[in-house]
Amino acid sequence: MSKNNYKPKIPDLMEAIFDACYLIFDLIAGILFFVYSKGNPLFISYGVLTLTLCGGDAFHLVPRIKRAVYGTNDKIKRQLGIGLQVSSITMTVFYIILLFIWKLTFPTLTAPLWIEAMIWISAIIRIVVCFLPQNNWTSEEGNRKLSLIRNVVFAVTGMGVILLYAISGNMYDLHLNRMVAAIIISYFVWLLYSSYFVV
Repeated sequence: MSKNNYKPKIPDLMEAIFDACYLIFDLIAGILFFVYSKGNPLFISYGVLTLTLCGGDAFHLVPRIKRAVYGTNDKIKRQLGIGLQVSSITMTVFYIILLFIWKLTFPTLTAPLWIEAMIWISAIIRIVVCFLPQNNWTSEEGNRKLSLIRNVVFAVTGMGVILLYAISGNMYDLHLNRMVAAIIISYFVWLLYSSYFVV
């Protein structure tokens, strides 16, 4: 679609504004975690977690913003495809960081070896799969088979983290048992998104 002939519609502009606000919010939140951490490893970890999410999402949301405002072209399609690949990897890293945050939050607890192995092995498999050229990230067809494999393995990673927060429950009255519901909702949103955009 030609940039000169394209006129963004209201839904396009709303999407661009939402994506931009989300990225700005994440960026500011991540910076604030570092500013107010005072050397606390837990707050620093939350800062890393937030900026990992923000940075990864920026790779595919910025092209989406450009597409919403200027229309699509081959360059934007390629940027979006690469961005989806990067965000798929950073989402996996996000859960690995959550594992470390769990350990820092609950130092008196020890993660069962099989759960930790479950998280690490599934995360590594997903990242390796994400690097395979057969994913066809920059093509509109993508690869449904590899997309299914990526998301099944991703579910295993998420399940491992869910089990950790279920084990810790409401320890120290932090109410982090709510992370179980948060991760489940996050995964299903990602699954719906991925079923449409093949990530």
